[in-house]
Amino acid sequence: MKPKLIAALLALSLLPGIALAKTPFEALIARFKGGDTYEGFASSNGRLEAQTVAVAAKYAGRVTEVLVAEGDLIEAGTVIARLDDRDIAAQLVGAKAAVLRARAALQVAEAGVMQAQSALDVAGTNHKRITTLTADGYAAQSVLDDATNALTSAEASLAMAKAQVADADALIEVSNASVVQLEVALDDLTIRAPIKGRVLYRLREPGEVVAAGASIVTLLDLTDVWMNLYLPADAVGRLMLNDEARLILDPVPQFVVPARVTFVSPETQFTPRSVETEAERQDLVFRVKLTIPRELLETFEDYVKSGVRGIGFVRTEPSAEWPAELSVKLPE
Repeated sequence: MKPKLIAALLALSLLPGIALAKTPFEALIARFKGGDTYEGFASSNGRLEAQTVAVAAKYAGRVTEVLVAEGDLIEAGTVIARLDDRDIAAQLVGAKAAVLRARAALQVAEAGVMQAQSALDVAGTNHKRITTLTADGYAAQSVLDDATNALTSAEASLAMAKAQVADADALIEVSNASVVQLEVALDDLTIRAPIKGRVLYRLREPGEVVAAGASIVTLLDLTDVWMNLYLPADAVGRLMLNDEARLILDPVPQFVVPARVTFVSPETQFTPRSVETEAERQDLVFRVKLTIPRELLETFEDYVKSGVRGIGFVRTEPSAEWPAELSVKLPE
């Protein structure tokens, strides 16, 4: 009976209109690949990509700590690494001492102003007295000339003392600025995550000496994820920015992820070898970027991974209704 049963099944499979059962995803992909596509839609395969951020050292130095590992999901502001800060800390102590010295110089200058003002008052009083005596004939003109010169000299001394006060004020500002600059530099030796993201690469280890601008880790921004499609001109011609799109990913084909058209290349290119078949690579196509909404990525951030392959779908006819197989379906 078994040979007869096998023969019967083979005969049934060869009859027109009869095929082996497929999952909804397999049927959908077979429909798009086999040319029996939905009218008003286009598709292409691609992979998820995420924005990467190279977190680098602002200054050269020796790495003392690296506090994250590849794969870690970290919050913005998380300490990633630290560089040796002893040199900057010593400079900061010297800068703070310079501030104290500048303030002491200001006190000396202010005392000099008081002394010069007192001398000017004495010279002014004496000048008035000599002027009166000279007018009454009780003092010689030479005495008045000496009093006038003393008054002028006292005025110049006061002006110089006030200039020294201004110079001391400026020196305090410069010293304070140096302190702030060194405090910023000291803080920059503690390298923090600029965004929330996943550590893609850990590039440095404790003990290594790095140059200014050297990357310490590479982060993936899990709120900026997209898939690039490569479509022919007849499919791209009617696309507009912010058009709806759909993504179906190979690891979770039961879900349909919503996306938006956020970029359409103005120039044609050959399709990358990893995307299409050998025959299709010879065609010139346009790159179309489908971006997943940020709020959706934030909801499912623990599941977001770059490099996942799948298929993207776009509407080439704006009035076309999305088929049931491409209705948005997300995990509960």
